[in-house]
Amino acid sequence: MDENSFYIIGLSYKKADVITRSKFSLSKKNQENLLLEAKSKNMDGLLVVSTCNRVEIIGFAKNPFELISLLCKYSKGTVDEFSKVSFVYKNKEAVKHFITIATGLDSQILGDYEIVGQLKDSFQFAKKFGTVNAYIERLYNVALQASKETKNKTSLSSGTTTVSYAAIQYIKDNIKILKNKNILIYGLGNIGSITAKSCAKYLQDTNITITNRSIEKSINLANAIGVKNIDYHNLDKHIQTADVLIVATGANKPIITSDHFNNNKKQLIIDLSIPKNVDNEVKFLENKTVIDVDILSQKTKNTIENRKKQIPLVEAIIEKYKKEFLEWLGFRKSTPAINNLKQSLESIQKDALHNYLKKHQNSNLDEAEEIASQIVNKIVSKFAMHLKAEQTRTNQSIQVMNEIFV
Repeated sequence: MDENSFYIIGLSYKKADVITRSKFSLSKKNQENLLLEAKSKNMDGLLVVSTCNRVEIIGFAKNPFELISLLCKYSKGTVDEFSKVSFVYKNKEAVKHFITIATGLDSQILGDYEIVGQLKDSFQFAKKFGTVNAYIERLYNVALQASKETKNKTSLSSGTTTVSYAAIQYIKDNIKILKNKNILIYGLGNIGSITAKSCAKYLQDTNITITNRSIEKSINLANAIGVKNIDYHNLDKHIQTADVLIVATGANKPIITSDHFNNNKKQLIIDLSIPKNVDNEVKFLENKTVIDVDILSQKTKNTIENRKKQIPLVEAIIEKYKKEFLEWLGFRKSTPAINNLKQSLESIQKDALHNYLKKHQNSNLDEAEEIASQIVNKIVSKFAMHLKAEQTRTNQSIQVMNEIFV
């Protein structure tokens, strides 16, 4: 019987607010350290997903606390805090949860497929450090197939409702006259770059400026989407003239503080970062409005209501691919046991035929072998069907088969 089980442990927007999620967020370096420690402990197969909406560890362990301990060690969260807002899935339920994530059904904004890119990044990152096994690779590929079918055969993603687009909608809804307004985007990671592109596409009458610590990246994106780029070192000056400041850096603490604002200019500050990059004190300044990803998630309610009608279709897709994966898993687990069973029965068959022919020397050998082989194949087929059944406790059945026939 397998010593380890497949678990997914973590927390998400469903129970944990943005402050709590910030505590458990994992930097790339800490993700690397976590994976390397798991590998050194011979933990077979591990992925780490750390986004603005969720932090999850996916992999094999003797018990879920092994994974929880790793998460708490490399984040700022505690076991006690985790226990209040967390979830733990095991084996089949963990498989279903992983596929569900990939379809966008579990996203904070229903149908948001940004998570698919984040899953791909997590998978490649884990592969780089050698913590991807055959089980996780197969599950990852099945999840991507489910995601693709959801996009192609349902309307779960109808209308654009990502965090970055929600920011655009918020700007449109709350600034009456957008023409010639100054929009400054600071931070050009995945979300920052997407938001910059969305601004260039949907807010064409505004003056869009971008900046990033990596000057080359900022210049290249500015040229690609036709907006202005400024040197990061001139950030403070441009914050003063911005009507809208969008912050999307990868800093692990607030880097925009009240010191950046020395006038009473009416300004909208949108913080797309996890952990928060805008200090809480900024929202108390006069004429300053600060919103974060939790506020943005309330946008586009009509679109979400329409998407909810697609949920039964998506759930059917999830069940389809869950079943496909579990069949593969059952086949993978049961193949050695089935082969051993067949060899054992063929040995019994051989002995039985030998004894039979001793007593019935004039019998037709070919006919006797054909009948015996049919019986063996039917028995093997029955066992194979039993092991494939979803309700079967595969490990237990294999153990019984091995005890009887091997």
